[in-house]
Amino acid sequence: MKKKTRATGAKATSKPAKRQKRPAVTRKSAPTRAGTDAPARGAVASADKSTIRRLRAQLARAQARIEELQATAETDFLLDILNRRGFERELTRAVAFIKRYHATGALIVLDVDRLKPINDTHGHAAGDTVLKAIVAAVLDHVRASDVIGRLGGDEFALLLWNLSETDARAKAAALEEMIDRLTFVFDGSHVSAGASAGVAIIGPHSDPDRVLDEADRAMYVRKAQRRHELP
Repeated sequence: MKKKTRATGAKATSKPAKRQKRPAVTRKSAPTRAGTDAPARGAVASADKSTIRRLRAQLARAQARIEELQATAETDFLLDILNRRGFERELTRAVAFIKRYHATGALIVLDVDRLKPINDTHGHAAGDTVLKAIVAAVLDHVRASDVIGRLGGDEFALLLWNLSETDARAKAAALEEMIDRLTFVFDGSHVSAGASAGVAIIGPHSDPDRVLDEADRAMYVRKAQRRHELP
């Protein structure tokens, strides 16, 4: 007869063995050497200087290009009319047309009389205001087919079609009178500029350079006359 085996102690139960916790691993960052950040800052500063030099070079090239375009353009940027280059091109075309088709035309050169004192006393912004007003007034007194250009500074030229010499001189006198009537107020002072006009007739035998020179010389003669006429 088999003997029963008696369990000693508490009833046996099978429990899974507890997993042992692994100690947490702390990663240590590599020690930083003293002065390591200094080369990095130096590299950044060097890169910034290089970028500044590059941008300055690009700006210089852009400014040079702008000046080049302004020199070759045919429009006066302040007054939005032809500049000397553009006007001389139109004058050359007009002379060629007049020679071929036996048309008539006249050239008037206008010079503003007192622009320099206005600039000196009230500043160039005041002078610009005077020029803009004169151009606007002249455009109101010529036809759409006529051409106006700024020869430079305070000197302008008008190319007028189908005018006799008598009509051209009458138009020049009317423009002088109209500009003389323009008045401006700067710094509380009333200011007028005035203008002197010289006339040259364009005919079948005219040359663009010569006719422009003729009108220019006539303008200076007229300017001298006005100095004695005006108070």
